Amino acid sequence: MGHFNLLHVSRQTKLPIGSLRIRLLCPETYLAALAKTQGQKMQSKILTGNLTFKSLRPPDLSNCSKGELCEYFENSYDLNESLFTSLNDDSVFYKCPDRLRLPLIFYFCHTAVVYVNKLMLAGLIKERVNLEFETMFETGVDEMSWDDTENYRMGGSYKWPSLSSVVEYRRNVRNLVLKVIHDTPLDLPVTMESPWWAILMGIEHERIHLETSSVLIRQLPVEMVTKPKGWVYAPFKCGGRVEENPLISVETQDVTFGKPKDFPSYGWDNEYGEFSTRVPAFEASKFMITNGEYLEFVESGGYEDEKFWTEEGWKWKVYRQSKHPVFWVCNHGCKGGCGADLSKYSPCHFPNNGTNGVINGSLTNGHSREVINGGEKRTYMYRAMFDVLPLPADWPAEVNYHQARAFCAWKGFGFRLLTEAERNVIKGKKLETTQGIDGDIIYQKKPKANINLHYGSSTPVNMYPANELGYHDVFGNAWEWAEDHFNGLNGYSSHWYYDDFSSPCFDGRHNLILGGSWVSTGDEASKFARFAFRRHFIQHAGFRIARSLQLADKINVPARMVKDEVFVLGVGVEEKEIPDADEVEYKWVPTTNYHYSYDTEDSLYGIIELEFGFRDTFPHNVAQHCLSLQKKYQCGSKSALWLGSGAGRGPLELTNVFQNVLGVDYAARFIDAAQKLKNGKALSYKAGNGEQKTAVMSGDYQPDRAIFKQLTWIPNEICDHDMTIVTFMERTMNAKAWLARLWEVTVKSGLVVIVSETKEWNKDNLAQYFGNNLLFKEAQDLKYTSKKGEETLQITAWARR
Repeated sequence: MGHFNLLHVSRQTKLPIGSLRIRLLCPETYLAALAKTQGQKMQSKILTGNLTFKSLRPPDLSNCSKGELCEYFENSYDLNESLFTSLNDDSVFYKCPDRLRLPLIFYFCHTAVVYVNKLMLAGLIKERVNLEFETMFETGVDEMSWDDTENYRMGGSYKWPSLSSVVEYRRNVRNLVLKVIHDTPLDLPVTMESPWWAILMGIEHERIHLETSSVLIRQLPVEMVTKPKGWVYAPFKCGGRVEENPLISVETQDVTFGKPKDFPSYGWDNEYGEFSTRVPAFEASKFMITNGEYLEFVESGGYEDEKFWTEEGWKWKVYRQSKHPVFWVCNHGCKGGCGADLSKYSPCHFPNNGTNGVINGSLTNGHSREVINGGEKRTYMYRAMFDVLPLPADWPAEVNYHQARAFCAWKGFGFRLLTEAERNVIKGKKLETTQGIDGDIIYQKKPKANINLHYGSSTPVNMYPANELGYHDVFGNAWEWAEDHFNGLNGYSSHWYYDDFSSPCFDGRHNLILGGSWVSTGDEASKFARFAFRRHFIQHAGFRIARSLQLADKINVPARMVKDEVFVLGVGVEEKEIPDADEVEYKWVPTTNYHYSYDTEDSLYGIIELEFGFRDTFPHNVAQHCLSLQKKYQCGSKSALWLGSGAGRGPLELTNVFQNVLGVDYAARFIDAAQKLKNGKALSYKAGNGEQKTAVMSGDYQPDRAIFKQLTWIPNEICDHDMTIVTFMERTMNAKAWLARLWEVTVKSGLVVIVSETKEWNKDNLAQYFGNNLLFKEAQDLKYTSKKGEETLQITAWARR
């Protein structure tokens, strides 16, 4: 007889079975006890530290001790592991909560891998912990579109390591970081030039993934998770219901934002720099838009009306068959977003009253209402992190950009989202940079905001007091979507420890989210935080509505939009959709990602002409010189890596000697051309004199030996090369980020060849980047022909020690 049959005998009775007496419990008590047992088992299995959901404040980097840094690191590590104790058994680690995301086991291990990778770059460790793991768990996936195909690592055939081996890896990395903190001299203040920046980068990266993993776990079938001990949901309402959400007006004013480089806390590259602008008068909602307000939009039929959606948004809605926000639950079996073996799972069914049903006695003031949706009556509930609850009407509605924009259109003419400049205005002026760390809300001992995991959920939008301008939740509760495309501020530069943290997203396809959420901790909860996602992404993010107060035929909205046409490999250049283009004038600015601004059609024509337009071309002469170096120094011929592969001629010329040649470039147009060239296709281009020409690969080469990849950094999977050639030093955004890894991707006794068009990258300058890892062998000038005539390259050769 199963448990539930036994339980139905009596809600509380005693049955003698021989000398054994069994006390039977009511179903709710039994399931709660079972959940507690499951949680305890998972804790003992995966925790390498302590169970905690209490987040510490970041250290003051101008005045901190090793003890404080150690405590902050361990707290970050503990928080992330503690979140995963909510999974009911080992098998859940291998599930894909999002069809375009990797299984959870990846994210559980990934954060530990990043510590190792950054400590290696900073020179704080000399040996890796486990190269296989540090390759497999290094890179996630960033879906280019809502209809992308699944990554090969998402299917059931991919062999992930056991959970126990990942836990052991995490334990080893924890001990390693603690040793590095203990052994590394601490010089204050800690700045981005300090090797300690790599440790803090690992810590804050882990805190980012605490939030992103929480979004993924929240999308799992509710039966697969259990609320851990110490996780507390907020009350459903604060006082009376939020019946109104008035607009508060702000006068025209100037605003300046950006993080000063000397501010004594860790920051991501996109936070630094400065931007100043005049913000025309506008009005914005006092509160973030609530579930109750969004319910009115759904109830009115607006969610199903194409006229309220942008073209991109409607395509997403139709493809996903979306009927309501992702974290709302109806009882009509709506299409879910999980992947792999969960692809047919629908979150839209009401659970039985059990451990993941409506069991929390304090949460009785939710909103559960029948709504006509497409001719159907629907009752909506709410998926919290680990439970399905009554829909909390006064909590912010969590939606993606498309869903937020549709609501704005439904509200009426002129309504839109806030811009970044406007949102910096409504934050008020109480927190000024001149106040040091006390001027940043994450450092406050008792912040009046739902941040830093004070609650394990959103809170009513009226729970925390308004600021001096009358706005609530300008920090925390839920992120807020902005109209702006993600871009660097004036003076933006990347950090060589993580060159591509932000810049790949400066493409006009990512929109800003600002303000932080209830699970934002550390830098994420800082007043300087700027993050971004593609417009179809789901996060713990909502919005508030805004409207300009100008009287003009075309309204000036201070939203920064990326004007560059970014070429996407396999897609091309997508036409930009401009919301309300007839009524609104946006601020169109260049991308601050130099790689995007360089990757133009003119640049492609220029590189093809450089490679094929002359007798003694750049890549031909370089390739022949490298082949002579290979013979001279008798390095192996198994594999060659060419960084800055351009249109592909150089790497293809190596294929008669090297068995495998990998050509890498950051420019998508160049890789697209190289792949065509490899496949025997001709390349059409316009020469410098305006003449239309065709380039084709001729002579002896073996195209099957060559592979071309677009990469924005050197991952661990790019390794074990007998010769590494670099030819794009003058056109990289952060050359140091590429130079720092050359020794590690080249085999011992292999050669590294640096090709420079200027005298900047000479022996002495390069030696400071290579240290003791590479030994200088020789330098030589090399002539080639370009449209300018005969030019000279400087080539230095280095041997891996």
